[in-house]
Amino acid sequence: MTEIIIFLGPPGAGKGTQASRLAEDKNLAHISTGDMLREHVSNNTTLGIAAKSLLDEGKLVPDSLVIDMLIERLQSETSKDGAILDGFPRTLAQAQSLEKISESFQIKKVIVFEANRDELIKRILHRGETSGRSDDTEESISVRLEVYEKDTEPLIEYYDNKKVTVKINAVGEVDNIYSELSKEF
Repeated sequence: MTEIIIFLGPPGAGKGTQASRLAEDKNLAHISTGDMLREHVSNNTTLGIAAKSLLDEGKLVPDSLVIDMLIERLQSETSKDGAILDGFPRTLAQAQSLEKISESFQIKKVIVFEANRDELIKRILHRGETSGRSDDTEESISVRLEVYEKDTEPLIEYYDNKKVTVKINAVGEVDNIYSELSKEF
């Protein structure tokens, strides 16, 4: 059974940075739904064309499309010791869908990265200067943070009730944050 670690946190909290490092250190697949979607967009796939306008506005792509991509990716990562889900689930409906497909997957931990809004905006704007991401604009950042607060924050309580959450302070030096994270594994 594949063990899954879920990384939750607002945009700009450093989930991707920490997931990449942990994945490498622990032989885990790092599955970023955002990266998967951006790959589809850059390759102009049918999904990518449909997703581009939503991503540019900071909105979420429909669950069914994301879940199909996720299942395909999890099934292809057979050489890894588990997987980190970065950017999924983002809604209660997605969390419940993940449980329905999880006969061969087990959620081991949910890491919740916490950071204040000002820090998040500063990080994302700085990242936008170099990343070329079309969704790293001040307007879309505000929308993305509102979507996170409305749709994703309720998942923290959902997973708290399942006794699998670990909260990490995501403000500070990357190495210090990773040191705190790695104590959990």
